[in-house]
Amino acid sequence: MKPKNDGSTRGILHAAAGQRKFALCRFEPGEALRPFIEHYWIVRYDVPRDSPYTQRILSYPNVHMAFEHDDDGRRALIYGVPKRPFTRVLRGAGRVLGVKFRAGGFQPWWRSDVSRLTGRTIPAADLFGPDADEWTDAVLDAGDDEAMARQAEAFLLARAPEPDGQAALAGDIVDLTMRDRSIVRVEELCGQTGLSVRQLQRLFRRYVGVAPKWVIRRFRLQEAAERIERDAAVSLADLAHQLGYFDQAHFIRDFKAVLGQPPAAYRQGAAGVQ
Repeated sequence: MKPKNDGSTRGILHAAAGQRKFALCRFEPGEALRPFIEHYWIVRYDVPRDSPYTQRILSYPNVHMAFEHDDDGRRALIYGVPKRPFTRVLRGAGRVLGVKFRAGGFQPWWRSDVSRLTGRTIPAADLFGPDADEWTDAVLDAGDDEAMARQAEAFLLARAPEPDGQAALAGDIVDLTMRDRSIVRVEELCGQTGLSVRQLQRLFRRYVGVAPKWVIRRFRLQEAAERIERDAAVSLADLAHQLGYFDQAHFIRDFKAVLGQPPAAYRQGAAGVQ
């Protein structure tokens, strides 16, 4: 299994502080599961119970399945796309093997509108049945990070659905939205894809779980947070322009609405943990 060594921390808020508290690695899926899975990720941490650390994630528009082991026990959960930044409190020793499904890639397993899972967390057994409990132990007891990823892949490979062309289309459109920062409105995404606003909305409701407008704004704000953390001198006016905002005021409004604080305050917080 090939490690995914892109080193990206995009979406991990105040990543410099977080990387002092946990170790993160990723592995690419095998060829047969690439239409469905973006990568496997493993997080390991050991944080004093009397000094817990809270990590916030500005999530991608992806469904995740996680096999978790901490001081409170073991569990396998499926996480829909969070409506707000995802928050996890790290306390004591723990490890997690996560499966990041490609945008659109979870629907062939789910076989319903992925929007029904948005903002929710459900036991993996609700979808995969009682085998999920045995699978959880096999993954978490596998040993090193690569062995854990291989165990997760073996279970999914044995239950792989048929590829879905619409799921692939949804994933490709989400990838395009992430790469092309000039896309700041749904109408621009329509022009790039040849789909109408209504067609895009139906496709995203069925396969992604959130609306096209949500995806566009999320990627632009992820990049904004990452740029602010990496370059304390970056001009907020220039950043707003580069990310396609009409003016700095609209950028600040969006940033505060999603992250809970204006970009200037976020920059001060990032500077305090470097």
